[in-house]
Amino acid sequence: MTARAFLSVEHSLTQRRWIGPGDEAERLAEAMAQITRLPLALCATLVARGVTPQDAPAFLAPQLRDLLPDPLKLRDMARAAARFLHAVKTRQRIAIFADYDVDGGSSAALLIIWLRAMGVQATLYIPDRIDEGYGPNVPAMAELGRQHDLILCVDCGTLSHDPIAAAKCDVVVLDHHLGAETLPPAFAVVNPNRQDEDGDLGHLCAASVVFLMLVEANRQLRADGAQGPDLMALLDLVALATVADVAPLIGVNRAFVRQGLKVMARRERAGLRALADIARMDQAPTPYALGFLLGPRVNAGGRIGQADLGARLLSTDSPTEAMALAERLDLLNTERRDIEARVREEALAQAEMRGMDGPLVWAAGDGWHPGVVGIVAARLKEASHRPAVVIGFDGDEGKGSARSVAGVDLGAAIHRLATEGLLLKGGGHKMAAGLSVTREKLPAAMERLAELLAKQGAGAAGREDLRVDSLLMPTAATPGFVEQIESAGPFGASAPAPRFVFADTQLTTRRVGEKHLKLSFGDNMGARLEGIAFGAFDTALGPALENAGHQRFHLAGRLELNTWGGKTRVQFRLEDAAKA
Repeated sequence: MTARAFLSVEHSLTQRRWIGPGDEAERLAEAMAQITRLPLALCATLVARGVTPQDAPAFLAPQLRDLLPDPLKLRDMARAAARFLHAVKTRQRIAIFADYDVDGGSSAALLIIWLRAMGVQATLYIPDRIDEGYGPNVPAMAELGRQHDLILCVDCGTLSHDPIAAAKCDVVVLDHHLGAETLPPAFAVVNPNRQDEDGDLGHLCAASVVFLMLVEANRQLRADGAQGPDLMALLDLVALATVADVAPLIGVNRAFVRQGLKVMARRERAGLRALADIARMDQAPTPYALGFLLGPRVNAGGRIGQADLGARLLSTDSPTEAMALAERLDLLNTERRDIEARVREEALAQAEMRGMDGPLVWAAGDGWHPGVVGIVAARLKEASHRPAVVIGFDGDEGKGSARSVAGVDLGAAIHRLATEGLLLKGGGHKMAAGLSVTREKLPAAMERLAELLAKQGAGAAGREDLRVDSLLMPTAATPGFVEQIESAGPFGASAPAPRFVFADTQLTTRRVGEKHLKLSFGDNMGARLEGIAFGAFDTALGPALENAGHQRFHLAGRLELNTWGGKTRVQFRLEDAAKA
């Protein structure tokens, strides 16, 4: 039976059907409100996450000690931590080979900071995205192996059989990408997404895996009567990596991010403090700030600049060096946005010409910068609501990135293409993957990928319905109310913030820049809300609402707190609208 449309909205301005909570969810929320004395809207948010009245207090105040898994649950963990500690105690030469994204940089920084506290300096190596590509390569690993006794591969390495063999020294892999049936010849491979793991911890990012290894290392130190570095102070880096890598905010990830935001708010880490100042963050950090203000800047070095800039920023304890690196990354991020805009325009035009109604949307072009193809793939996915691949060619070889939609395991499909010989290499996880392909095999590879994705249901449905949580009056949208709702957070991947609807409103609007729309609306009780619709003019929202006149609209979106000039106000982030 099809759920009834919320407020009878069958086709919004973005052509979506609005779906509200069902009768059963409403009954459960009302029952929870009676039992717990919590606000009904907060109870509705908890019910949507499967929380019972008995579990509500623990959910609203997640404790890391209660949610942290035993590191030894992961295969090879005891072996990895013991080898790591042996290298520390005997002052062996340690190298860290990390991926060039936020997760890789954060993972490397965790190790560098921990080792520094133990009086050990490690060599940091991050491959160049263009010259070397993702993950360990034979020349780099062979050279590192000649000069070091132990190599730690973080956020990479699970599929790197030949490069790890070439190292000819002990290699420990700390990763989270999908593993193959056989593991590389490493001393230890710690990865919750190994084929022989049960998948219970498959939602962890690489930085979380590294953190668990450090937990086990500290435990082994205590067993020997020694004390390890303070791990709680490192949770700001784990939080940043979790959010930036779009890991689902469930289970221990919630606790990592929640506690990590508190650590970050203390502004004790030189690199993050400098980056926050450059990004003009003037209030306490939020998941949004991590994902959209800090994360892209940390990523910018790996995308179009010097690959190790992000990791160096996150690991430095020098305020002077931190500010210099933050300024450099901010400039690179501006340059990255310009490059991205050009590639996005060309890729979208190509994809539209090819057709965006199949199970896969893809585009490929000469000279497209490998550092932005992942972002552009995400934009194509958002525009088409289908898995998307974007590939940049340099000569005969193309390097690409892919992004998926909920319910479609893109990483597994890409990995299968690689095993079938259609790709030079490829791998990733459910929602994102990377690949290399020759120009000759590109058409066959994309045709085969579309076939595999179609079997998973990609493209079978139209645009997803817009799910809303509750109807709200502007009078009720107070800072106190938003604080209560945020106690069910942090919100992010797999745990979206509740979406509220304000019904039958009359707006005043003004355009901000080329793409955004500011709006204001209220009720007859004197309450008034300010809002913003980012990217409104990339959709039908901007033109329709800018020329609203005396028309009235239902508005759907999320509430957030905005602190400016010492005052905290509620801001509405508009996502969709429908004529009332």
